[in-house]
Amino acid sequence: MGWFWALVARSNALAAPIVMLLYPLYASVMAIESPFKEDDQQWLTYWVLYSFVSLLEMAAAPVFAWIPLYSTIKLAVAAWLVLPQFRGGIILYEKFVRPHFYAATGASPENRSKLSDAQRKWLGSISPETRAGVAKYVQVNGADAFEKLVQLALDESRKTNPRFSENPKTE
Repeated sequence: MGWFWALVARSNALAAPIVMLLYPLYASVMAIESPFKEDDQQWLTYWVLYSFVSLLEMAAAPVFAWIPLYSTIKLAVAAWLVLPQFRGGIILYEKFVRPHFYAATGASPENRSKLSDAQRKWLGSISPETRAGVAKYVQVNGADAFEKLVQLALDESRKTNPRFSENPKTE
């Protein structure tokens, strides 16, 4: 029976990098090149979860070393996350990560679709704390109220600063 566990340990050493890194890297590049959003979401979700698990492993490595068959279990879970037939990454993201994200930021999926591309671009350029405040404002008052607030701020800037241009240079 000892030969069986030796075989399992050696197969993990070969299969783990293939399942957890090589195939996801290949599939991620293919997703970038495809015109569909669904595969992008699958692989972005995988990499977010992979990063989270890697950080958790670094922090708790001595604990995981004592769990029997940990590497085999980790390989099976990684296969579930990676294989598109199971959509494990999407399932985990939608059930666990997304609700915590929206709870932490005060945003909601409905409000995201109501924002214009310019608003989303601007939100991507500000701090997470400010973004959470803006998301709460939009959630309470709506995207139109946010647009009016931004327009008022722009009008006020034009009044106080004569060098303010209509189309400021963005980096």
